[in-house]
Amino acid sequence: MTEKFSGVIKTFEDCTWWFVPVPEAKSQPYKSLANNFGFIPVTLKVGKSSWSSSLLPSGDGTHCIAVPAKIRKAENIKVGDKITVEFEIRER
Repeated sequence: MTEKFSGVIKTFEDCTWWFVPVPEAKSQPYKSLANNFGFIPVTLKVGKSSWSSSLLPSGDGTHCIAVPAKIRKAENIKVGDKITVEFEIRER
C-alpha cells in the first residue's frame, strides 16, 4: 500500500540533516513493523526520485524522513519548501 503526504522541509540545528516530518496518521499504522530502534523500512518517492530508507523516530513518538543531498539536488528542494512524499513499506 502506498502512503502519500505533503510536508515542509526542515533542518536540525546543525543544518547537516534535512528532513520532512511524517504525519502521525501515516506512520502510526506501521509502528509494529519498527525495529528495536524505531526505524520502519520504506521505499520513498519525491518527484521523479526514489530511494530506500526508513521512517526515522523523532523521539516524541512521531517519525520523520531524511532527505539526502542527491535527492534535494535532483528535485531542487530547499529548506522551507513543501514537498509531496510517497512511501511503501519494504521487506527488511
